[in-house]
Amino acid sequence: MKAPDFELPADNGEIIKLMDYKGKTVVLYFYPKDSTPGCTQEACSFRDNFARITAKGVAVLGISKDSIKKHKNFKEKNELPFLLLSDENNNVCEKYQVWKEKMNFGKKYFGIERSTFLIDNKGNIVKEWRKVKVNGHVDEVLKEIENLK
Repeated sequence: MKAPDFELPADNGEIIKLMDYKGKTVVLYFYPKDSTPGCTQEACSFRDNFARITAKGVAVLGISKDSIKKHKNFKEKNELPFLLLSDENNNVCEKYQVWKEKMNFGKKYFGIERSTFLIDNKGNIVKEWRKVKVNGHVDEVLKEIENLK
């Protein structure tokens, strides 16, 4: 399946398009909110394995609905070496079907379902993970990256 293209602002002040990564493999991960325990753990796991991922020629991009300002604070506090993109208008979340009805303590609300997409160098989604459990997830992603080569 072809990965939906997008154009979003990044924490470095640039506008990032998925097309900018044509010819490169991309790990695109969606997470609910900056500076929450699960999201911090997930981001730090990608950070801690960043050298292993990029050694395979793979880029990492994180997306949430948080503002660029929140992304910058989150990135700086956790020393994240990859770009965080802001989807405040929810357009990309909708394209990737990660905007879902959720329930917490019996209360229904809409939010981002933690999801990761592995996009090959031709722009195709070759693997997707939905309802991601943070522990061990980056190891699963790395294993899948190995299978691409």
